Amino acid sequence: MTLYLGTFLDTPDASGPSGVRLRTETDAALRVVDGVITARGPVADLRAAHPDDDVVDLREGLVLPGLVDTHVHFPQVRAIGALGMPLLEWLDRCALPEETRLASVGYAREVATEFVGGLVGAGTTTALVFGSHFASAVDVLFEEVDRVGLRVTAGLVVSDRSLPEPLLSTPERTYEESVALTRRWHGRGRTRYAVTPRFSYSASDDLLDACASVMKDVPGTWFTSHVNENQAEIAEVARLFAEAEHYVDTYDRHGLVGPSTVLAHNVHATDRELGLLAAQGASVAHCPTSNSALGSGLFPLRSHAEHGVRVALGCDVGAGTGFSLFKEGLQAYFMQQLLGAAGLPLASPDLLFLATRAGALALGLDHEVGDLSVGRQFDAVWVRPPAGDPLDVGLRHASCAEDALAKTFALATPGHVAGVWVGGDRVKG
Repeated sequence: MTLYLGTFLDTPDASGPSGVRLRTETDAALRVVDGVITARGPVADLRAAHPDDDVVDLREGLVLPGLVDTHVHFPQVRAIGALGMPLLEWLDRCALPEETRLASVGYAREVATEFVGGLVGAGTTTALVFGSHFASAVDVLFEEVDRVGLRVTAGLVVSDRSLPEPLLSTPERTYEESVALTRRWHGRGRTRYAVTPRFSYSASDDLLDACASVMKDVPGTWFTSHVNENQAEIAEVARLFAEAEHYVDTYDRHGLVGPSTVLAHNVHATDRELGLLAAQGASVAHCPTSNSALGSGLFPLRSHAEHGVRVALGCDVGAGTGFSLFKEGLQAYFMQQLLGAAGLPLASPDLLFLATRAGALALGLDHEVGDLSVGRQFDAVWVRPPAGDPLDVGLRHASCAEDALAKTFALATPGHVAGVWVGGDRVKG
């Protein structure tokens, strides 16, 4: 039994990305038993009620819920920073050559250590991870995730056309390797399995049928892929799937769009696609720095919200600028500002929601994580800048909790993350 003392900020009541109410408790305490928050209230009250509990004092800085990343590529950590290219050129020149190297288990193990370290260092405690095209590399990823203790949903990335030959599979092999991975990892510890065709651009109807078969035969699996990221990609998908009504339909016609679906990007969505996603209860992972770096476009958050489509944040990694969801939240704010009247104005509580509870909702984990309520797992991030750091100056002179949170999104880096807990286990600091 442990009492954690601090200033706690979260958004437990929010269901959408605008007008979010921030819950703030200062000089407060959370009581954690077996990784679960069992009580919260004033420090004096909880210390008096539980005098024999261990005490962890986090009152310098802020304590936030663990960050939830809904789209991040495991093989691309070494590809970060390749600027100046649109999506398809960047894939051919940067991402795909790096991804072929994960055929080597030794290489994959090195990357897995770097990747999981990047998530932890940035304060990400839960993630929906795009795995590797190689089953052996996905095993290595899950091994490292399990060792460190993160909450990760991930899977084998599958394609059967349009990519370099070493990255291609067949529908039969896709099914066999995916099911074998689910037997080893789905529901083990904090891991779950996600069926993961790379995108319709590289997946035939037969391959998508195989993906649907995995989901049918393995209950509780998730589905993730890309959609509507880049205009050239969208045009090619329309050519390849001439009978499909639109990009989202290339997945939906195989029964792959539903409440356990998270599609990344969706920058150029049509109203019909948004209506379908909302009706099916699917979610979208918004990756702001990747959209900016690749010149993919400005994300229409207002349209998603007006149609009732759930949106959460993803860092993407390779095409993005790192693992920090603070940076992604800030860039999301910038994008909506640049859209003017077409944008959805965001305040700091909205950014915290997008980086925490929104991701938990998208991943069906909102009953476990995403805020710091009683009954939730103690997944938490302690933001504590060193004395004299600009963020330290900002927090000391913040006018209110929302102002302190705004300064955190504006200035925080992984270097300001002093502690990270998953289910009460400290994984950083």
